[in-house]
Amino acid sequence: LPAMSDCAVLIFAKAPQPGRVKTRLIPALGEAGATRLYSGLLRRQIEWISRQTPYAIELWVTPDDRHPLLQELSSKFASRMSLQEGGDLGERMGHATEQALQRHRRVLLLGVDCPALTAFHLQQSVSWLESGADAVLGPAQDGGYVLLGVNAYHSALFEGHAWGGDHVARTTREAMTRIGWQWRELPPLWDLDRPDDLAQFHQLGLEIR
Repeated sequence: LPAMSDCAVLIFAKAPQPGRVKTRLIPALGEAGATRLYSGLLRRQIEWISRQTPYAIELWVTPDDRHPLLQELSSKFASRMSLQEGGDLGERMGHATEQALQRHRRVLLLGVDCPALTAFHLQQSVSWLESGADAVLGPAQDGGYVLLGVNAYHSALFEGHAWGGDHVARTTREAMTRIGWQWRELPPLWDLDRPDDLAQFHQLGLEIR
C-alpha cells in the first residue's frame, strides 16, 4: 500500500459549461462571462494551493471529467481527479471525504467560490487538526461554509442539511455538537455568488485570466 500522505485539499468543481456554473451571476455577466469567471476562479485556486502549500490536491468533479480545463488542471496540479458520487452535495462530499481519508490523514474540503481564502487559512486549519481538533469550519458570511477540515469521516456532517441555504454552517455545528466533536473556526469569509459580490471581488484587485 502507498504511504498515507499527511493532508489533501479536496476541491469540488463543476465542468465549466455555459449555463451550468455561477448561474446567479448570469444576469450580471451573461453565460459566457459567468463561465469565464468560474474557470478563472478554479484555475487561480488550484494554482495558489499548489504553489503555496505542501498539500496533495484532489479534484472532485461533476458531471464529467472530460472538459479540457479539468483535464489540464488535473494533469498539471492534481494528485488525482475523481467524479463526484451521490445525490445531493452532502452525499457527494461525504463520499469524497470517506475515500480520501483512506489515502490521507486529514482532508480539507473546498469549493471554488471563495477568492478570499488564502494559504494561511489552509495552514491554520491543518495546524488545528494536527493539534487535536476533530474538525475545522470556515464559515461563509452568507451562512454556508467555504472550508471543512476533518481527521475522520462522520455521516452526520453530510446528512440532513439544506445545502445551498443560509443555515448550513449552523446545522453543521449542531451536528458536530451532537456527535461530541471539538472544532475550531476560521473567521467568516465571503463567497462570490451573487452580482453584489462582484464589487468586493474587484476591490480586492483580484485578476481572473
